[in-house]
Amino acid sequence: MKKLMLMAALCLMGMAAQAQQNLSWGQGPQVASPDVHADNSVTFNLIAPEAQKVQITGDFLPPKKVEFGGNTYDAPNVVDLVKNEKGVWSFTTEPLKPELYTYNMIVDGVKIIDPLNVYNIRDINNLFSVLLIGGDQRTDLYKVNKVAHGTVSKVWYESPTAGLTRRLTVYTPAGYETSGKEYPVLYLLHGIGGDENAWSELGRAAQILDNLIAQGKAEPMLVVMTNGNISQEACPGETSEGFKVPTMMLPKTMEGSFETAFPDVVKFIEKTYRVKKDKAHRAIAGLSMGGFHSLFISINNPDMFGYVGLFSAAVDQQQPNGGFPNIYADRNAKIDKLFAKNPKLFWIGIGKTDFLIKNNNDLRAYLDSKHHKYTYLETEGGHIWRNWRIYLSEFTPLLFK
Repeated sequence: MKKLMLMAALCLMGMAAQAQQNLSWGQGPQVASPDVHADNSVTFNLIAPEAQKVQITGDFLPPKKVEFGGNTYDAPNVVDLVKNEKGVWSFTTEPLKPELYTYNMIVDGVKIIDPLNVYNIRDINNLFSVLLIGGDQRTDLYKVNKVAHGTVSKVWYESPTAGLTRRLTVYTPAGYETSGKEYPVLYLLHGIGGDENAWSELGRAAQILDNLIAQGKAEPMLVVMTNGNISQEACPGETSEGFKVPTMMLPKTMEGSFETAFPDVVKFIEKTYRVKKDKAHRAIAGLSMGGFHSLFISINNPDMFGYVGLFSAAVDQQQPNGGFPNIYADRNAKIDKLFAKNPKLFWIGIGKTDFLIKNNNDLRAYLDSKHHKYTYLETEGGHIWRNWRIYLSEFTPLLFK
């Protein structure tokens, strides 16, 4: 009996060893991707011996310029990888500036994530591989550093106005659970096609807040990241609709429904969390569509927010024939009323090549004509997450002072 058990054990060990050998052999050449070098150049590799052409596209490449409607815009660039004798395709960049980069491989015309990089992220209906190069003060805010960490929760709430149970992402600062203190709140809104996961994942909001608070540069605060698509319960794949394909083409995005329902969010937060419930301790900000929402929520509720941030705001992009025309009517008169209430901060940020810069400049021209005080930041680049992370990093230290 013992002899039979020993033989069985040896057979199992042999089978396991053979399986490991087969697995190792099946992997082919042992390469890494992305491979970050000491000078911050990066080599991307792909094992694809049968492929005819492999390319890479990503925001680490200089954008190419495209003409549309008489205007020049930035567009993603593409470069070729080169195959070696082992069937490994490679491309090495110039030294890159510290930044959080996203990219894709393109294999014989098919866009894919990097199979050798386990870190990827969804933006609407696209998946991107992710690469973070630190090393300067700004991008180190995007890292998980050895500081006290806040808590990120996915929280469901009732929205009677929308007629749905909906989900929020809520960041509570380190110590919230035990401090007994009341905190100010930043309501942070995403762009079109995004959802309540956008700012915590693509925007690195939790890391930015953790690091700024730990450095004493930002006040401890709650950050409430909403889903601005009022027809949705929550982000795609995490609702009663099942694994529905994400899309930008959603109903009720910029026709007044979200702005009308927004007080439901504030009421829920102030009922559920230990927060300060006055204008001086509430802020609202958002990117693109979220900047559009932030503008109209604040000017239609001039006693609600003491701080307003517009990040590449989609000014004047409301849907025609919307169901709530009063939300968008008399915009300038409402802006005047907001400023008559003396907001502590009205902040505008946009990229030099953003397709919305003219709309933002028109808004600024009106503010200037009325001598309304605001803070303005213009950055390089266009309508991109790289800029929106900068804007959040610059905006939050100015709050609740």
